[in-house]
Amino acid sequence: MRRLLPRTLRGQLTAGLVTLLALACLAVGVMTALALRGFLIGRLDDQLSASGGRFAASLEHEAKPDADNRPDTRGQAESTFGARLLDDTVTQAAVVEDATDRPLHLIPEDRRTLAGIPVDGDGHSIRLSGLGKYRVSAVRGDDQDILITGLPLHPVEETVHRLEAVEAALFGAALLATGTAAALWVRISLRPLQRVTARAAEVARLPLASGEIAMPGPLPGTDPRTEVGQVGTAFNHMLVHVEGALTRRHASEERLRHFAADASHELRTPVANIRGHAELALRHRGTVPAEVRHALERIGSESQRMTRLVDDLLLLARLDAGRPLEHEPVDLTLLILNATDDARAAGPSHHWLLDLPEEPVTVTGDAHRLQQAIGNLLANARTHTPPGTDVTISLTTGESGVQVNVSDNGPGIPDELQPEVFGRFVRADRARSRSTGSTGLGLAIVHAVITAHGGTATVTSRPGHTTFRLALPN
Repeated sequence: MRRLLPRTLRGQLTAGLVTLLALACLAVGVMTALALRGFLIGRLDDQLSASGGRFAASLEHEAKPDADNRPDTRGQAESTFGARLLDDTVTQAAVVEDATDRPLHLIPEDRRTLAGIPVDGDGHSIRLSGLGKYRVSAVRGDDQDILITGLPLHPVEETVHRLEAVEAALFGAALLATGTAAALWVRISLRPLQRVTARAAEVARLPLASGEIAMPGPLPGTDPRTEVGQVGTAFNHMLVHVEGALTRRHASEERLRHFAADASHELRTPVANIRGHAELALRHRGTVPAEVRHALERIGSESQRMTRLVDDLLLLARLDAGRPLEHEPVDLTLLILNATDDARAAGPSHHWLLDLPEEPVTVTGDAHRLQQAIGNLLANARTHTPPGTDVTISLTTGESGVQVNVSDNGPGIPDELQPEVFGRFVRADRARSRSTGSTGLGLAIVHAVITAHGGTATVTSRPGHTTFRLALPN
């Protein structure tokens, strides 16, 4: 039943109005038809009462009153029925036809029907097999017989059916005209709601996740006295609040971005100085105690790691700020070969497999950043999979662009970590273990670099199979 109902509010309102009007028309039609039928049957009852059973009483006289011995209908209307009963048995029955009375041969069922008519002088409706529906009245005669007089109900039924046909035509035309007018009226009445829907769809299409957003203006013509106007007013207030929240968020992001860029830039010099002094101390010609040498080596190692971290933070800050990248032809095949050679040297215990097309694949972008992104993916596979893992790097081309896949048969990424795997400082080890030397920024840089090139970075993982997919435009 619900499938037959219209889905839109406009359709439901129109259907509701037309349905209510149809029910009202049906009620009016039924009431007028019943009233007309009752009125016409009342007229028949009056005629039967006025006749007083004269036609039925004349049926017992076989002689005709006219001298020419012609049939005498005794002033009765056409199709008038008459019957005489004696001791609940029909003795005579006739009907007026062509100004004369025609005797009737009644079947047993008709005789039982006539015998069952109450002798009260009131009208009763019956059906006779050879005549159809009749309105009859039974009175007692002078000879203690029962005189039944009847008039056909066919004219009444025909008049009522004609009224029903006229009402059906008129009400049908009224429903059609009213339905059309109601649809137009509802459509005009719901225009403010349509404007709210259009504006909400416009807001939904905006990239609200990040960046500075220019929100659309408020809806005009919102009348708080109407329900639709109240919705529009509430929507305008919501737009103001959302715009204020987005503005504050963007300002906070800008401050954080500037802080990260400034801090990273300022840290580069002192970190480089620390590293330089540690290397200088290790070159001292004199005897350096073992404990001191170990401490200096640890200072050098940690300063190198901190240098990489500062460089990564500075790169992310620049990408967030929308710094333009180079747009030059890049041999992606050569980048993958070089990155795989570097990964094979860093992780000789892994099996590095290549699946590249025969012809070189070229894209437009920043060669240094793309190589860094691919290198980070290979380093991620080497770091988070055990020795002996197969790592496959494939490159495919299509109409939509170029796709680089890095797959491994390692333990996989936990399900709860996959939605945020490209986030910053996201680690599989929640304790922030330094055993792998990971900063938690490698995949974030991959995502930022590929996004800056107009592409996408995605991951699918389950135990025994993990695939990082980079999609780049041609």
